[in-house]
Amino acid sequence: MSDRADRTGWTPPLRRRPRHDWAAQAPTWREARPALIADALKRASARPTGNWYVVGASRDVRAGGPPRGRTVGGVEVVLWRSDTGEPHAGPGACPHLGAPLRESRVVCGTLVCHWHGLALDGRPFAGWDPYPVYDDGVLLWVRLDAVGGEEPSERPAVPVRPRAGAGVDAVFTAVGRCEPEDVVANRLDPWHGSWFHPYSFVDLTVARPPGGEEDDDAFVVDVSFRVTGRLVVPVRAEFTAPGPRTVVMRITEGEGVTSVVETHATPLTGPSAARPRTAVVEAVVAASDRRGFALARAAAPVLRPLMKRTAGRLWRDDLAYAERRWELRGTGRFPG
Repeated sequence: MSDRADRTGWTPPLRRRPRHDWAAQAPTWREARPALIADALKRASARPTGNWYVVGASRDVRAGGPPRGRTVGGVEVVLWRSDTGEPHAGPGACPHLGAPLRESRVVCGTLVCHWHGLALDGRPFAGWDPYPVYDDGVLLWVRLDAVGGEEPSERPAVPVRPRAGAGVDAVFTAVGRCEPEDVVANRLDPWHGSWFHPYSFVDLTVARPPGGEEDDDAFVVDVSFRVTGRLVVPVRAEFTAPGPRTVVMRITEGEGVTSVVETHATPLTGPSAARPRTAVVEAVVAASDRRGFALARAAAPVLRPLMKRTAGRLWRDDLAYAERRWELRGTGRFPG
């Protein structure tokens, strides 16, 4: 294999490491200072969103397919596509007698209410006003000005991703009893990675915490992704929070450079809800400059369920983390 590496510059993506003793790793609680995480969260919370909310994967709403219903900030939303693939969004209640439009049908690109046949083509009608919607190729966004209360923007701030067609993407969604800030705070604490998720991460160190300035507000992390047993993929990654409901992890060195994991936290309940619920919509866009990655792109329909399963295992634990944080905040016992 060394001869092959000398001739072609090829290097194996996997590394074999010594057996990992979970209890013997260096404690990270001193570095994971509550004030540092709280400051990063405060800066993220101050960044504008233009009132845009992620509502799911682009491929979940198909041309010729049924409508989809979502709830954002207590507001019922219906989404569908025209025959040409143009996305539409609007209030989820029919303007006639309030029927749930998510249960209606799409006929020739028009949403037809199943109670009395009222047809909506995406334009305003009888007090029913559409919401701005944006398809970035991976995720669907809806702008809800009444929920966000900010100065609206024409488009959402979509994170930089691998160029179109160069990656394999998968979108995972889960729901927890917490608020978006609890989800974002979880992601702004990279120190918990190899302690809380030893099945996925080992050898995690925060090489540099954020400096607190706009041009120096990233957590730089060295970590090895566990593939199986003692085989790992070491990388360097950056965690940034471009807004109050989004955290982006981007691989900057090692295997899969430019790959991103976007974590979007969308509130489902309104601000007065006694038991808030938040949807975590996580988009993984994996890329590689290796020649064989073309096979991965071709096998994307097979890989996506595996990618979702991996994200689901992580979020089983991380939602428990976020829910615990929310519970402690509600009692005034949270240390941050």
